Amino acid sequence: MDQKNTFERGARDYRAEILECIRQNADAVALRAALEKYHDNDIASVMEELTREERVKLLDAIGYEAMSDIVSYLEDAGEYLSDLDVAEVADIIEQMDADDALTALDDLDGETRAEVLAHIEDAEVKEEIALLDSYEEDDFGSYMSTNFIEIPRNATVKSAMRTLIAKAGENDNIHTLFVTESDGRFYGAIELTALIVARSEDALEPLICTTFPYVCDKESVSENVERLRGYSEDLIPVLSQEDRTLLGVITARDMIEIVDAERGDDYAKLAALSGEDEPDEPLWKSIKKRVPWLVILLFMGLAVSAVVGLFEGVVAELPMIVAFQSLILGMAGNVGTQSLAVTVRAIGTAEKFRIRQQLGTVWRETRVALLNGVVLGAISFLIVGIYLGALGDYSHGFTLAVAGCVGLSMCFAMTVSGFTGAMIPITLYRFGVDPAVASGPLITTVNDLVAVLSYYGLAFALLLGFVT
Repeated sequence: MDQKNTFERGARDYRAEILECIRQNADAVALRAALEKYHDNDIASVMEELTREERVKLLDAIGYEAMSDIVSYLEDAGEYLSDLDVAEVADIIEQMDADDALTALDDLDGETRAEVLAHIEDAEVKEEIALLDSYEEDDFGSYMSTNFIEIPRNATVKSAMRTLIAKAGENDNIHTLFVTESDGRFYGAIELTALIVARSEDALEPLICTTFPYVCDKESVSENVERLRGYSEDLIPVLSQEDRTLLGVITARDMIEIVDAERGDDYAKLAALSGEDEPDEPLWKSIKKRVPWLVILLFMGLAVSAVVGLFEGVVAELPMIVAFQSLILGMAGNVGTQSLAVTVRAIGTAEKFRIRQQLGTVWRETRVALLNGVVLGAISFLIVGIYLGALGDYSHGFTLAVAGCVGLSMCFAMTVSGFTGAMIPITLYRFGVDPAVASGPLITTVNDLVAVLSYYGLAFALLLGFVT
């Protein structure tokens, strides 16, 4: 495609074109022909703008099989499916891959879901949906698709091609073929290109990759997703944890959804949430996610306040130093959050985060924080000194002492914050706890405690002599 056509294609409004097709083509055959050139995802994007009559018209035109492909792209399939009869929903669900079908069913209310399942006549579809539904949310089995092509190990290249041709109509994941033993155990994988270029008289064994990556159905997604990101395979086989039989595959689309979900969960934890908030979820559910962490942070905040209370005498004698408390606490929190983000990222992107890497990360973040603390401490010393000197009500000795206290506290608090920001998630990682739970607010509150102790401790040591 030349550059001009590329720009013209990018400027097209597919949503507007699809809506126009649906609303102008009264004839079902003409509508079906007009929509064939559009991607299912583009058609799915206009579903929320259609009236109930237009949705029924679309279904009548394209049929259940084509509609099942569109429904798999809907963010909330339940909103669309609830407009249809239960029998119609069952016909659509039957045409979908088991993983997409289960996702669509989960969008329905409990009663409708049960009725739809009762109307599904295909026993194999019911069995596949039940299998996927039996897994926990964090299991790889809950994400797998049963849409794949399986070839027996004792097959020839010629018979393997026959199997491929026979099954390609029902299974569109054909770029990788999976080889199994006679008892169903996974043996390896064959790339489609390798099978195509092979001669019919060639042996199948040399084409099989027996070290192909795989996951087990009951393995935790959150603990193993980074391991999978190291492979550029479009399909990853899912094996039974008990006997290594081939159960399904994780597709590239599934991997994108998994990584997106894991990142969303990590961001939620970094924000001190027990789970990722959804814009349309019930109010009580959002509150339930936030309250536990807020209660923990409340008690930690009370501990910070209690420490400030221990220095009540210092505050009473030197009320001026309270003006700079938020400066110290804010910078300490900022540095801690930066170190936390860098460390969690380092843990998440490393296949194995070894001791040397852990110590190296802590050492590096501490040094970075120290050097930043020296620079910002010096700047704070100058600015606070100029500020107090401009007021004209303090002696030069007192001004230098207050400025020095602020500068030293800044440097010390930032250094400790850099250390804790790296050390806390690494410690959690070593104990097998998700390091993302070392949330930003948690690190900030811990660093507030350090900053308050260092600031008022130095004020007590350096400044009380000027007022007593």
